[in-house]
Order: sequence, then structure tokens, then C-alpha cells
Amino acid sequence: MIEYIKGELTEVTPAYATVEAAGVGYGLNISLNTYTAIQTKKEVKLYVYEAIREDAYVLYGFATKKEREMFELLITVSGVGTNTARMMLSGMSVAELCNAISTGNAKLIQSVKGVGKMTAQRIIVDLRDKIVALGIAEEIPAGGSVAAPVNNAVRDEAVAALTMLGFSPAPTQKVVVQILQEQPTLPVEQVVKLALKQIK
Repeated sequence: MIEYIKGELTEVTPAYATVEAAGVGYGLNISLNTYTAIQTKKEVKLYVYEAIREDAYVLYGFATKKEREMFELLITVSGVGTNTARMMLSGMSVAELCNAISTGNAKLIQSVKGVGKMTAQRIIVDLRDKIVALGIAEEIPAGGSVAAPVNNAVRDEAVAALTMLGFSPAPTQKVVVQILQEQPTLPVEQVVKLALKQIK
């Protein structure tokens, strides 16, 4: 299994990149997000997803592990193939997509070409808890703005504690991040106490 390819970026288009590593040119399908991240670079490191089918062996490249994890989650949803997943990651950043899933914004997900109402709803239902469990939904931006960084260790511990208390991870994560953005120095126990009052 190929984890990543690191080498010289010899060709790049908004949908495809060729990376030369140890004398071999690897062709990788990429999203617009990855294209934006690598287009001006000479040396790149792309995390790889291998799609092995009977009729083809296709490589997908991602600028970050988070984007690859999101891609892998998307293709577990019935009705979402590799091309649709790549299209979604071209239309939205990982943070925007996480925000749409966690807030149940089916309309925003449907705005991606090839994603219908049923598929958008399936994506929300199937992935809402998974994006939190895997830590992909780190700082979910409020109202599309970039969220202030939060203490990840405190956040993860607080979410884990609240999940063990029986709360659903997705809304819990949102409340915890909000608390830590407003009061970044709070210890875990205080965050948990505040969150217990706010989680609906």
C-alpha cells in the first residue's frame, strides 16, 4: 500500500498531478483544494488513496491527511463514488464540508454537482458522528468564518468525557469548541461542566 508520494511536481492541472519520485512519474487525481495547495511548489508530498478495480488502478493524491480521511469517509456512503467525493472536496474545504455535515446543511452538500437530496441526507446521517470520532472536524467554523485555534488536548478529553456520559459526539464537539474559543485557558473539568449546561 502506498501511504504517500514525495518528489518533484513535474506537471499539474486543477484535476491531475504528476509527481516524479525515484525516477518514476506517478499520475494522481487531485481535488481543487490540493491543486491550490501545491500549484506553486516544486517539491510536494501527496497522501495517496489507491482505487483498485478490475479495469483500472487509479491513484488519488491529497495535500493533507485530513482531506484523504474525509475522502475515504465519503466513499463509504452509498451512492458516493471516488469522482463524486473528489468533486465535493473541490467544491468545499474539509472544514466547510464538516460544518455542513455537523449542522445538517443538506442544501449546501446538494450544491455539489452529482449529489442529490437523498445522497446529501445519507452523507449527513452516516458521517455526522464519524467526522468527530476521527478528529476530522477539528475547528468547525461558525458562519463560514475561520475558527480561532483551540487547545486540542483539552477539546479531545472533554469530548471523550461527554461522549462517555452518553452525549452524541457531533453536537458535543461543537459546544466544546465554542467554549474553548471564548475561554481558551479553561481546564477540562470546567469545559465539561459548562458543556453539560449547554448541550441540548
